[in-house]
Amino acid sequence: MNNSENIYADWNPWHGCTKISPGCKYCYVYRQDEMYGNPADSSNCHKNTTFDLPLRKKRDGTYKIPSGKIVFTCFTSDFLLPDADKWRAECWKMMKLRSDCWFYFFTKRIDRLAECLPEDWGEGYDNVIIGCTVENQDRADFRLPVFLSLPIRHKSIIVAPLLEKIDISAYLNDTIEEVSVSGESGKYARPCCYDWILNLRSQCIEKNIPFRFHQTGAHFIKDRKLYNIRRKDQIPQARKAGIDYLIGKNAIPETADLNRQQDTFRELTFFDME
Repeated sequence: MNNSENIYADWNPWHGCTKISPGCKYCYVYRQDEMYGNPADSSNCHKNTTFDLPLRKKRDGTYKIPSGKIVFTCFTSDFLLPDADKWRAECWKMMKLRSDCWFYFFTKRIDRLAECLPEDWGEGYDNVIIGCTVENQDRADFRLPVFLSLPIRHKSIIVAPLLEKIDISAYLNDTIEEVSVSGESGKYARPCCYDWILNLRSQCIEKNIPFRFHQTGAHFIKDRKLYNIRRKDQIPQARKAGIDYLIGKNAIPETADLNRQQDTFRELTFFDME
């Protein structure tokens, strides 16, 4: 992807998380903090200096995050982390104010979403995409029924890190806009088997749900052979597999409408939402 095609932006209002399930064992946030000499930061949730980034502007008065971006939100924590309850309401307001952007977060704490939603949520903000992360059958069977029951306009299932063969077919209905699958990265990553990925792909094709294989992971089994894949090659190798289904340009599902009419966007203020 070249710069002209880069429709993504990052926003991490807070940093740090606590491990709650098998998928957290070798969390990339913990690895990165340790690599940079700040291991204590990983489990100590703290508000970042970029907390209000969606509302920050350049000298010319335009937003630092331009209109039309898909904003990866809270990827160095979990948006539904209890430690962040005191800050989340302000984040919801910023998301609503920036209705010209898409905000995308995924969570292992989908069972907390109902108690964390803003009062004006209704059936969901039109510009918020929520992904439910599952890593094994146990977590899929616990989280996905909750996920399906919640009022969310844009739902994505993130199967990562994939730790075993999983059957999610019972949870694939027309409210799911995408299933994205990945192996585990890092020195101690648990192996991911290509057959597991192909099985999930078949489940999605049967239900006509967009499927994306976004990363192989560090230790990848194909045709009974184990491959150790360098970090920089894990995403390109997944792309080269050529098994994505109904995924278009910029890795966006072909069925998703992520185009915003910028000429109808009116910049709101906090007073509009009182």
